[in-house]
Amino acid sequence: MKRSELEHLIRAAGRIAGERELVVIGSQAILGQFPDAPLALLASMECDLYPRQRPERADKVDGAIGEASKFHERFGYYAQGVAPDTATLPRGWQRRLVRVENSNTGGYAGLCLEVHDLAISKYVAGREKDLQFTRELARYGMTERKTLIARRAATKLDAAVARAVRGRIKRDHPKEARPGEAS
Repeated sequence: MKRSELEHLIRAAGRIAGERELVVIGSQAILGQFPDAPLALLASMECDLYPRQRPERADKVDGAIGEASKFHERFGYYAQGVAPDTATLPRGWQRRLVRVENSNTGGYAGLCLEVHDLAISKYVAGREKDLQFTRELARYGMTERKTLIARRAATKLDAAVARAVRGRIKRDHPKEARPGEAS
């Protein structure tokens, strides 16, 4: 997916939901902070989002421009309406959202996860495609270990998941922690 395609989805989803702001929580949220993100991060043709004020309207978006819709057939990409709790995110994530609003979004705004918050959600999900995504973020220097460790600490996780996330961060960012840095 390209940034212009994300903007198109924001515009279309906003019209369908009757909402001016949509929260983008899937991998394509990367396009908010990094409009020219490396191709390795743009493989997904789906954009996970929900209307900020009326998340229950995500079903309307999914039905109209979701997978296998006429929209999807025509353009080759689609929006997946999701619930706000679809992603596990660190405290404060809403303050760090990256706003995408321009002439191509037609008066609607996409509020995209900041890259470290996005990475934490992927580390928690732990599916192979999510871990490949976090590896690419690290490879391109788009995430920092210290910030990820801090965000992990600010995320409500059970002990086993917290250990798994810590290990995944260390795998992607193998540089040893500096003295005094929590691991």
